[in-house]
Amino acid sequence: MAITVGDFLIERLYQWGVRRIYGYPGDGINGVFGALNRANEKIRFIQARHEEMAAFMASADAKFNGGLGVCIATSGPGATHLLTGLYDARMDHMPVLAIAGQQARTAMGAHYQQEVDLASMFKDVAGAFVQQASTPGQVRHLVDRAIRTALGQRTVTAIILPNDLQEMEYSDPPRSHGAVFSGIGYNRPKIVPYNTDLIRAAEVLNAGKKVAILVGAGALDATDEIIAVAQKLGAGVAKALLGKAAVPDDLPWVTGSIGLLGTEPSYKMMNECDTLLMVGSGFPYSEFLPEEGQARGVQIDLKADMLSIRYPMEVNLQGDSAETLRALLPLLLHKADREWRDRIENWRDDWDDTLVERAMVSAEPINPQRVALELSPRLPDMSIVTSDSGSCANWYARDIHLRRGMMGSLSGGLASMGAAVPYAIAAKFCHPERTVVAMVGDGAMQMNNMAELITVAKYWQEWENPQWICCVFNNEDLNQVTWEQRVMEGDPKFEASQNIPNVPYHRFAESIGLVGIYVDREDQVVAAWEQAFAADRPVLIEFKTDPNVPPLPPHLKIDQIKKYATTLLQGDPDQAGILVQSAKQIFAKVMPNRNKDKDSQ
Repeated sequence: MAITVGDFLIERLYQWGVRRIYGYPGDGINGVFGALNRANEKIRFIQARHEEMAAFMASADAKFNGGLGVCIATSGPGATHLLTGLYDARMDHMPVLAIAGQQARTAMGAHYQQEVDLASMFKDVAGAFVQQASTPGQVRHLVDRAIRTALGQRTVTAIILPNDLQEMEYSDPPRSHGAVFSGIGYNRPKIVPYNTDLIRAAEVLNAGKKVAILVGAGALDATDEIIAVAQKLGAGVAKALLGKAAVPDDLPWVTGSIGLLGTEPSYKMMNECDTLLMVGSGFPYSEFLPEEGQARGVQIDLKADMLSIRYPMEVNLQGDSAETLRALLPLLLHKADREWRDRIENWRDDWDDTLVERAMVSAEPINPQRVALELSPRLPDMSIVTSDSGSCANWYARDIHLRRGMMGSLSGGLASMGAAVPYAIAAKFCHPERTVVAMVGDGAMQMNNMAELITVAKYWQEWENPQWICCVFNNEDLNQVTWEQRVMEGDPKFEASQNIPNVPYHRFAESIGLVGIYVDREDQVVAAWEQAFAADRPVLIEFKTDPNVPPLPPHLKIDQIKKYATTLLQGDPDQAGILVQSAKQIFAKVMPNRNKDKDSQ
């Protein structure tokens, strides 16, 4: 029986190991959807509410499953909608294949309806490989090369299929000049630096008296190796946000996140270290790394173009993080002097106390830090936590402590709003047995995440474990930008741009068959989390939080203080509230709140 190009495409994807495709249908891709239907769920199609969300899901699938993420869209607007999610994957070095429909070949160049130059449009986001098919025999090598490139280079690739081609009878390329015969399969190579370079790196690290380690997403599979190296060197470990799950937070020398959303011990460690080991991280903010010339540097990264671009490293090691650390470990000397490690652990102890004190400061009506602080110890083992961009990312970065085996992620390089819920949906399809929690601001919920709750309602009953929780921080403010305006620009809150409507998110959840919980009192936070984890179906838990609680950076610079003062001199619409809450947060450790609830952490 003859098969169509669409049938061949689906079978080839299956042979490559693809088992899920996220997307949305349309007539420009009907031939492929007909093939998906005929394949009887050999590959599962997951219907998102919007193509952008489908691309986010594909990016998250690659993050949480470790393989290729695939998304699909129709021609014209369907394909253009994919771009934000695809850029998220590209900037976080995730292998994702985008499949897009196109108008019929005979119509191309005729200013036809939904005719967009997709090859040009995708060229930046999928520049490693983007091709439009023109004949049936071409599709075989397009699929093979697109997937192998995505996996090998850890990037985004794209295939464009005209709709008339999708319905044509498939035939292999002819055995003649101008035809190629490709095959399937890719095995990631073992990439380790030469021994001479490892010796140079070891000499730098062994000479250091105060070693700091910074890990990112490239170190997620190197947990044991990082711990072993840190123990030998007496080092502390800070984490870029995408590397939050690389090392468990219950180790006393793990200082947590770094940067504006980071911790005070991470800031101190970077400012006082004499040696920096950077593993699998493209952390962008150089001002939070040691000052140039302060520390000797060693960096490990799989991608050469990520080496020595944030800090001038003395030794650059291109290689897989785990393999390279494993090869480096025997060359490292055990540091008997633990004074530096003791200082790091003391900083961490003090910081943990500070976090609790800040979270327990009363607010109007709820301190958002309290929400995250109470969630953290209640997360079941092996949970997956996703975060959106915005002020909620501060609480994810600082107050959520991930234990060994847990996973967590967010839109890192792109820092896009709207990723938390589609990330959490993909996490559940990758690991249906695990508990998944999404931390989302009300801005992202209104932007596009509310609609994706319908996707949860559509699929949740097939999940092995129904625990899927969306935590919404409802403060009626685009809060992160509001604080950035105040502290970085010296401008008062611009209400026309920052205020957003108060929406009953919990009621929307209830209206589509999920559990909705509303919390507007601090003494109800713990009970709300316990109710959410005890539910027999997905839950949206809405916390009415105070927008005036400042997401304080780990260190306030003189310039930031001056600009904040300028903001207050100009008169901020929330001036009384931000003055009160800023004072409470700054002096939380000095004047601790003595009215802690007994059932809190």
